Amino acid sequence: MPLNMLAKKIYPEGDVFYPDTDGKPMAESDFQRNPLIYCVEALKERFRADPDIYVSGNLLIYYEKGNPFKSVAPDVFVIFGVSGHDRFSYKIWEEGKSPDAVIEIISESTWKKDQDNISLYQKLGVREYFLFDPLDRHLDPVLQGYRLDENGRYQRIHVRKLPDDILKADSIGLDLELRVESGRLRLYDSGLREYLLDYSEERQTRLWERALAENEKRRAENEKRRAEKADEEIRQLKALGH
Repeated sequence: MPLNMLAKKIYPEGDVFYPDTDGKPMAESDFQRNPLIYCVEALKERFRADPDIYVSGNLLIYYEKGNPFKSVAPDVFVIFGVSGHDRFSYKIWEEGKSPDAVIEIISESTWKKDQDNISLYQKLGVREYFLFDPLDRHLDPVLQGYRLDENGRYQRIHVRKLPDDILKADSIGLDLELRVESGRLRLYDSGLREYLLDYSEERQTRLWERALAENEKRRAENEKRRAEKADEEIRQLKALGH
């Protein structure tokens, strides 16, 4: 049964049903899924301490009250100034604002729509819109971005090529760099000079740091024991008159 017919059957006439899903898969393949998950997790970790920043991905955003067919589901988005609690969907007229930054990981079936969404996101006032082509089939360069100017129109964000063929685009709103290195999309903090990590990378880093700390502790204890043994041998020699 079509979605609109099902909605009319479940809900009384005049009520509006806003589905929590569009029935489409999160991503077509690992090439789209992996950067999507990385960006969402890394950005959640980045803004974890601020309760008024909402980070999500592949979530339906409704932008016209009363019309459940006016929706979009960005792969990754960040909204400043709204509560960071979990949601089933996001309704702009209820929350009071649109996303501040959107990242789309394009695929064979979405690349045309993702490019067409440039005009939609401009209309909605999304301050920055980035597109990444993980398979290098539809975008040249594979990383592109747009930023609203003072007139509310999108201007292309300059994408620079760094050494080792790394592509870089600055996000003023996120205060981060989007980088493509060896075909992989990464988020980079130029102030700290480090890449943002997702949950698994954070865990691996913590485990590695813990192992290093334990090794250092054991080394220090061994050094202490060796020093104490040497001191004891000296005392024994002195006691024997040597």
